[in-house]
Amino acid sequence: MRATLILVCLLAPVAAFAADALPARYFRLMEAGIARVEAKLKASPGADLKTLESDPSWRHFPYAILAPAVLYSKQHRDNPRYRDKHMLELAMGIGDMLAEESAKGTFEPRLDSDWDTYMWLDAYRLIEGELGVERRQRWQLEIRKNIAMLVEETRERLDFAWYNSPYIGTSPNHYALWAANLYLGGRLFGIREWEDLGRTVLRRFALVEQTPDGYWGEHSRSGPTIGYNHLTLSAVAMYWEFSKDRDVLPALRRATEFHRNCTFLDGTPVDVFNDRNRYWGVSAWAQFAFSNFAGGRGYAAFLTGFFDPEKLTVDQLGRLSQDALYYHEGPTEPAPQQRSSYSYRMNVPAGVRKTGPWQVALSGLIDTQAITNRFYLDRQGHLSVFHEKKGLIITGANSKRQPELATFTEELLGRVVHMPLSSRLQMSDRQDRLSLAYNTFFTDLYVTPPSESELDLRFVINGHGTPAKDPKLTLQLVLVPGEVIETGAGAKAIVGRDRIEFGGGELGGSIRHHGWTLSVDQTAQLRWPVYPHNPYSDQPETDIRKAVAVVVVPLALKPRPGKYIRPRDQEIDFKLSVP
Repeated sequence: MRATLILVCLLAPVAAFAADALPARYFRLMEAGIARVEAKLKASPGADLKTLESDPSWRHFPYAILAPAVLYSKQHRDNPRYRDKHMLELAMGIGDMLAEESAKGTFEPRLDSDWDTYMWLDAYRLIEGELGVERRQRWQLEIRKNIAMLVEETRERLDFAWYNSPYIGTSPNHYALWAANLYLGGRLFGIREWEDLGRTVLRRFALVEQTPDGYWGEHSRSGPTIGYNHLTLSAVAMYWEFSKDRDVLPALRRATEFHRNCTFLDGTPVDVFNDRNRYWGVSAWAQFAFSNFAGGRGYAAFLTGFFDPEKLTVDQLGRLSQDALYYHEGPTEPAPQQRSSYSYRMNVPAGVRKTGPWQVALSGLIDTQAITNRFYLDRQGHLSVFHEKKGLIITGANSKRQPELATFTEELLGRVVHMPLSSRLQMSDRQDRLSLAYNTFFTDLYVTPPSESELDLRFVINGHGTPAKDPKLTLQLVLVPGEVIETGAGAKAIVGRDRIEFGGGELGGSIRHHGWTLSVDQTAQLRWPVYPHNPYSDQPETDIRKAVAVVVVPLALKPRPGKYIRPRDQEIDFKLSVP
């Protein structure tokens, strides 16, 4: 089945869209970011990388080198710093520090140092002619040394069955970025072996590894890891910039369509589709890839509008500099999020629809559970609801070793089953229907077109066979710490670290919080806080802002003699209201 994209819209007047034209905004962001970098260096004279990177927002400090190099070398009417000697001096100063750190052996052992090597390499390319013989030789020696470390590990994985982590033993985005360094480094330094190796890997990413929906699966091809998909895309797009290999351009187009549609109204990736991260900020990675297409330029402008010049992290600064360097100007179409409505359905059972202020994402994605790998979450969440003014209200973000956060659970043979056996997603303008099958029931979630102020969610539960023990339906609610939560029965609490539990009688059929109201089943219960799994620490989150509340509705499934299938055994309705 071909993926379908339905855009039903009248263009909404968005003043910021015209004001934030690219690449002008990139240059403004870069200037602001460089001012902060200079202040950081001035406040810490002689600081080494370890000191500079002790603050998490300054991790990957070498990314800072690309901004002044681009500002100095990129001639454009909106770049007032072109040929500004101060920018050149700053870039050379940072590069000298990197060369010193590399010579001491303290550059490469840092996590993901290959990302930093790329920034240094591209900056070297831009200002090579200004470096002088001694500095050029020193930089080139250290850059080549770092790229050479990637050769053996890249070559030994070259013919593996898939470039997914169960096969290659690392994430696909890493493998693609290794290849990008090899390809660009090989071209710049005349090392044919590197160039050919990088080209082979990146062409395979574009022609074989990418799914028809435009993503590169990290764990498998069954579903995306949206945040990291930006990273893989940046490597393939960089290859396109230098090779103009037209075979890879369709991969950039597919990836652009995927990303521009699978993004919430605040610029963050749709969480329910993701199998590695519950949270991912607005991405600065690979926006230059989108700029090959009119719709992608509008999407890049939409994303870039969310960056605060005074709060840029150094890695955002570096990637926005890459975006500015390789941005393709041309006709521009608004992002889907800026339209009054749109819908997008993937080949896999996942889709998203915006209607007025509402955005609903549905996932029937099923993937093999990665039991021992802490980084891949269980695909146990199936519904997210976003509102343009209230933000994310219901999250379907996945977790690991936490069936209490799964949309549905059933207990069989002494274990809790929390992922579906089968699924189907049907989308139409009349209604969207997500069907999920479990061992003792299947459910249909119906979402009809909402009004401006109300959204209805109707779950129809169909039983079969002997009911499991303690089956449940659970929705994860996003609560705002410091604000009040109030129930239809008049119970109130301040959202904080203290535990909140409301039984069915205390909920009184509704929950009010942050300007929205959720009408719930009379049997529903609410519990706060639940801290989801953090794949990087392999522990539950500790930040209260990442906690969720769970609304749990028990399933009342009862056997009927002589009746194996029990259609419409139970209906559970929710109504979200934002006045």
